[in-house]
Amino acid sequence: MSGHSKWSTIKRKKGANDAQRAKIFTKIAREIIVAVKAGGPDPDNNSSLKDAIAKARSNNMPNDNINRTIKKAAGDTDGDNYESITYEGYGPAGVAVIVNALTDNRNRTAADVRHAFDKNGGNMGQTGCVSFMFDQKGIIIIENEDMDEDEITMDALEAGADDIEVEDGVAEIVTAPSDMGAVRDALAEKYTISSAEVSMVPQTMTELTEEGQINAMTKLLDMLEDNDDVQDVYHNWDMPSED
Repeated sequence: MSGHSKWSTIKRKKGANDAQRAKIFTKIAREIIVAVKAGGPDPDNNSSLKDAIAKARSNNMPNDNINRTIKKAAGDTDGDNYESITYEGYGPAGVAVIVNALTDNRNRTAADVRHAFDKNGGNMGQTGCVSFMFDQKGIIIIENEDMDEDEITMDALEAGADDIEVEDGVAEIVTAPSDMGAVRDALAEKYTISSAEVSMVPQTMTELTEEGQINAMTKLLDMLEDNDDVQDVYHNWDMPSED
């Protein structure tokens, strides 16, 4: 996966300030609420909730927050009814963008997402306009400067991974979406998981060379990720290295 585009997003989140962390916790709490309402409060019998809890912990969300959110969702039959919506569009120079949202007001969210595209040289398209350029994959990230590449590769493949790439102390493990949880749990017995989630992985990457396009694409991603209703943003921009 050229450029470790998903890992670049994770690195941005890991370096978040307190306000950004609070926003991330709010978004994860929505995922937990939706998972509990759909499948119940027991993660052993609710794989979506188990995945949401794992995501919360990988983002250092306190256990008290997680447990409080689960209890609230289990006892709240009227409020916090969120709808899952996916938007697709194009950023500067035709960069493909997919936006996943959980919202209690689809008109507000659609207007906000459209505004972000319009303001930064892009445009929101119809459903399906760019999703065919992506494959849904489970992505597990393990950070360890001292990792043995051969050992972790063997462990990942034995756990059921489809592929693994190790570079600069970061292992990016690819699974089928349905296998992600089982592979994550198997590897967690031996390794510290930095991130594990089902992602939309671009089939090809788009490079931006003009400074104006790079700045506009950066601002587009920032606006989308800062929106409380937006859960995930996927794109095929081959982001420049932060190093």
